[in-house]
Amino acid sequence: MKPKKMSDTAMIMAMQMNPHDANPMGNVHGGVIMKHIDTAAGVVAVRHAGRPAVTASIDRLDFFYPVFVGDVLILKASLNLVGKTSMEVGVRVEAENPVTGQVRHTASAYLTFVALDDQGRPVPVPPLIAETPAQQLRQEQAKKRRRMRLAEKQRERREGGY
Repeated sequence: MKPKKMSDTAMIMAMQMNPHDANPMGNVHGGVIMKHIDTAAGVVAVRHAGRPAVTASIDRLDFFYPVFVGDVLILKASLNLVGKTSMEVGVRVEAENPVTGQVRHTASAYLTFVALDDQGRPVPVPPLIAETPAQQLRQEQAKKRRRMRLAEKQRERREGGY
């Protein structure tokens, strides 16, 4: 399987937030933002795998600032790490006020996707090439998160979690 560069599958998605996206507080609903995060990350995963991929987990989702109706939601998604069949995608969410031009980093998330074959079973994905020092750092940080995720899953199984 031919390796792919991080830059080959990264993407930026943007859309304006409308009144139907708002929660009772009048801000864009966190669930709306989560859906867009999952969509952007899914596109990156499918691009890399070259086949269907599904969300296996959301490792982290941190909201820093609200997004307002009228803001342009900008999602920057890229692959951080691949395993045998899984891929970690990082998504940075920004909100731009199109009138003032002000851009705020509003959320960040890490999602894990699994590539699937035609029968819906996990299938290997291409290796990932980190080209820059910043990409190499993201890859190292993703390896640490993966180790923590796996250790947490093992602990939950031992203790009878969920």
